[in-house]
Amino acid sequence: MTDARQEWNHVPEVPIAVSPLWQWPPKPLATLKWYADGWFFLTINMAILGLAWVSYLWFSPDLNQTLTLGISWIALIFLRNFFLLLVVAGGLHLWFHTYAVQGTDKKYDPRPFPRMGRVFSFDAQIKDNMFWSLASGVTIWSGFEVLLWWALANGYAPLTTFSETPIWFIALFFLIPVWESFYFYWIHRLLHSNLLYRFHALHHRNTDVGPWSGLSMHPVEHVMYFGTVIIHFVLPTHPVHLIFHLMFYALLAVTTHTGFEGLWFRNAKRVHLGMFHHQIHHRYFEVNYGNLDVPWDKLFGSFHDGTPEGKERMRARLQARKR
Repeated sequence: MTDARQEWNHVPEVPIAVSPLWQWPPKPLATLKWYADGWFFLTINMAILGLAWVSYLWFSPDLNQTLTLGISWIALIFLRNFFLLLVVAGGLHLWFHTYAVQGTDKKYDPRPFPRMGRVFSFDAQIKDNMFWSLASGVTIWSGFEVLLWWALANGYAPLTTFSETPIWFIALFFLIPVWESFYFYWIHRLLHSNLLYRFHALHHRNTDVGPWSGLSMHPVEHVMYFGTVIIHFVLPTHPVHLIFHLMFYALLAVTTHTGFEGLWFRNAKRVHLGMFHHQIHHRYFEVNYGNLDVPWDKLFGSFHDGTPEGKERMRARLQARKR
């Protein structure tokens, strides 16, 4: 444990735990608490769900408008997503880095952030991250949303409403993060292949991360990343599910890349944010491709639990692969 404390500025409780749903013997109460803690009440999931409803009710077109492609409703979607990312990522950057309200307390990486250097576009990490997030990320995020709005309106994707399928309507909000666990792991492993890593390398310029790092990706990766919503061409969907799904993918990337364990105020953690699990991925690259809800990394041997023993297992695996 001493080695980990020297390597990191802050180490949360380790070994990192995965969802008890996948442990044996079954732990129903622990599983219920795990998922309740992820949703209720002051949580990122619930905040994104609230933002999705606000966006649907006040900042979205209706299905009649989206029957045909039009500049006004497409611009509305793009500007809403642009402003949302600017406020969320920008606000967290101001809190943690510009004004350093928490100092370095609960910051994982001991190195200073942000950085300068030719590895980044414009020779600066923040300018690099903001450019790729806003210019490419918001455009492709909005493009997928426009495509699905149009498809739902024209019958190319199955549409549902609360009155038609109330149980499914509610359940789909909780199922989207489960699908995310599956999709993100496999698309992430693919991006680390020799064929595609040249695109993913742009994201991995960030060995230490901040809120703007989460969506700082190459356009090819953005297409693959937001391609998660193609599932709505199969599953009956309401527009608010579509908005939530894309916001979940976009904003969770921001919050999990803050570089801090959480937002602390008056000596208490008010909101859990950055994942140490993913911070380790940005340090070592070849571990922790997925998340903790569906522990694919444990199943396929790429899990790093944050302990010195986990680091040794990672080294042994990489050495064996070179033989």
